[in-house]
Amino acid sequence: MTVVFDGIASGMLLFLIAVGLSVTLGLMNFVNLAHGVFAMLGGYVCVVATGRYGVPFLLAVPLAALAAAAAGAVLERTLFRRLYGATQLDQVLFTIGVVFVAMAAARWGFGPQQQPIRLPSWLQGQVTIAGVDIGLYRAFLVVLGLLVAFGLHRTIGVTRFGARLRAAVDKPAVARGMGIDVDRVFVITFAIGSGLAGLGGAVGVELLGLDPSFPLRYLVYFLIVVAVGGSGSIGGSLLAAVLIGVCDVAGKYWVPQVGAFIIYTVMVVMLIVRPQGLFGTR
Repeated sequence: MTVVFDGIASGMLLFLIAVGLSVTLGLMNFVNLAHGVFAMLGGYVCVVATGRYGVPFLLAVPLAALAAAAAGAVLERTLFRRLYGATQLDQVLFTIGVVFVAMAAARWGFGPQQQPIRLPSWLQGQVTIAGVDIGLYRAFLVVLGLLVAFGLHRTIGVTRFGARLRAAVDKPAVARGMGIDVDRVFVITFAIGSGLAGLGGAVGVELLGLDPSFPLRYLVYFLIVVAVGGSGSIGGSLLAAVLIGVCDVAGKYWVPQVGAFIIYTVMVVMLIVRPQGLFGTR
């Protein structure tokens, strides 16, 4: 049960980072392979804020999310929106180029080494409940992931903004005719997706590590979560991330010789059974 709980916590961290990609890819139909760049930015902001300036962890995390959201909004306004009507190959090539530029900038600014972060005392250690060892940091990730999932579900599925977003993606010309500011909706959505990546990157430094190779090293994990869960589905991304996290941690614990390949096996089997993902549409 301890292994299962650690897997759930790992999955929640994947969800926090990957759900922003599900928003931009599934709802905006934009293939943003530079999504991990915003997670890396959030991680560096959190590390610098806590280590260099002594900002409390609970304040540094939202600052990291805001910094990533601001960067996402700027890039959407200046670069990404020019590719909304381009082919998916153009979007892939351009965003991969952004990844390499960001990696070079991070290496120049912070060096190639891993960045350390010290968690506050209330997130260190563990407690034992019903015979299950629960790390406080991992419990924090689980609670945070559930809160983000609930908030996103309400924002996109219930609110007026969510309805405007779906209308702007499906029929932008009609949406403009109805008085919806499509450009404003898109930049807000992109900022939300980037901010979520920054949030996940900030809280994930302790578990995932942080160095300039971060955007490429974990890109495949983010894509697997979106593909298995179903593009644009918040619930699907949550379930897929938890499933992948549990399988990954359990595989590395019980069968370390092949543990790294288990998540790819899960992805292949799921996409054979449901090519559109768990909660995706055909």
